[in-house]
Amino acid sequence: MAAEILRGFIVVLRPEIFLYLVGGFFIGLFFGTMPGLTATLAIALLLPFTFGMKTVPALVTIMGIYMAGIYSGSITGTLVNIPGAPAGAMTAIEGYPMMKRGEGAKALGHDAFASTIGGVIGAVILMCVAVPVARVALLFQTPDRFSLVLLALVTVSVITGESITKGIISTTIGLMLATVGMDLMIPRARFCFGSAQLIQGVKLLPAVIGLFAISEVLRQIEVGWKKLDIAQKIRRRDLIPTWAEIKEIGLRLYVKSALIGLFVGALPGGGASMAAFIAYAEAKRTSKHPEKYGKGILEGIAAAETANNAMCGGALIPLLTFGIPGDAVTAIIFGVLLIQGLIPGGELITEQIQVIAPMFAALLVSAILCFVSVIILGPYYLRIANLNKSVLYPLIAMIAIIGTYVSEFSIFQMWMALLIGVVAYFLRREGYPIVPMLMGIILGPYLEEYFRRSLIVSQSNPAVFVTRPISATLLALSVIFVYILGIKQPYKAKKSQAKMA
Repeated sequence: MAAEILRGFIVVLRPEIFLYLVGGFFIGLFFGTMPGLTATLAIALLLPFTFGMKTVPALVTIMGIYMAGIYSGSITGTLVNIPGAPAGAMTAIEGYPMMKRGEGAKALGHDAFASTIGGVIGAVILMCVAVPVARVALLFQTPDRFSLVLLALVTVSVITGESITKGIISTTIGLMLATVGMDLMIPRARFCFGSAQLIQGVKLLPAVIGLFAISEVLRQIEVGWKKLDIAQKIRRRDLIPTWAEIKEIGLRLYVKSALIGLFVGALPGGGASMAAFIAYAEAKRTSKHPEKYGKGILEGIAAAETANNAMCGGALIPLLTFGIPGDAVTAIIFGVLLIQGLIPGGELITEQIQVIAPMFAALLVSAILCFVSVIILGPYYLRIANLNKSVLYPLIAMIAIIGTYVSEFSIFQMWMALLIGVVAYFLRREGYPIVPMLMGIILGPYLEEYFRRSLIVSQSNPAVFVTRPISATLLALSVIFVYILGIKQPYKAKKSQAKMA
């Protein structure tokens, strides 16, 4: 394994591959810095074009976008209190007050430094645990795989969004869309309503483009565009954290926040926003100066940014070993792997590590680029964020639709992406999360296949799901997650609000 990882670094550092990584990093940086644009949207737009790319350049480019997109969401949050992505919201709580005190450069420097620390720790742990976890994944039989997919869907339904009911409805819609087309095990069309075009089903690419690109463009047009204005100058020499400041924050905080980010990333439905929130709350709880939180303290920036970038490595663990995406971005990365003919799961890590190793190396190098980029581009970040939206968003919509056509060469799939985008836009307006819907579309076929195969092997005996230890444990976890996250915590929240009222 160590030899393969080393070869992966050698591959990534080749000039022609490194250019793909840097290109992907700057794409992620651009989309993350622009308020309203995210790494999810960047990868969704790039997805159609990975058809024509070789495997290693495609995976390396995606890793660059992923890491940069998560990191750069905090840049405009720090500078003008408008996070470029949800992951940067917690950083803005501390970064913007520092900006108003004239310490914006210091905040940006620690933001990038913590992102690098978290990203490196996440990538290193991913490299260390990927093969052992993949070997465990190979022990999973069909009933166990069904229960694992069910656990992922239950978790993402409960965690994503403010309402468990809306999360379940969104997941159900995704599962329903996944059943359209040819039956998985019998050569028979279903739910096609007489349309020959629907026999091919709802493709992943139109779903991704519609859910994230089209709906986001419509949402941004509705929200409008706030012109960013900042007079303070950012100097490069002020962007480098001092050893005294790093020592004051403490190595323990960095490591603890990184581990929190890894755990949350590995949890289906977790994501960077949750990782940053939990790490920030934990840092405040254990801080010697909790009264300074919210007024501009480096500890808060370090905790949030270390966690949300460590999350990247954590989210890739279930994706690559079990084929379970951890968040919206890894769900789209799942599509990239499929396009390249790679099936996520235990066999991918154990048998094709030579293909995946450059992906691991690219994630670590991208983390290092976070700090390098702020030194080079720090004074120019606001210029990126202040581009003309009236030109930018129509351009994004055009790229999205053209990309859908190029991938399938189908006018019908273009209309499908538009339809899904409009529906997703209205669902988002009503507070329905769209990540569970995408997870339903991706994991729905696996859920159905494992369920039906399990019943065939057990001669239609549903007890097979509770008699196998692994399957029974995963089903029990599903019930526990629903109770704790979907029933107990919301009840406590409502009770506490009632007392305050």
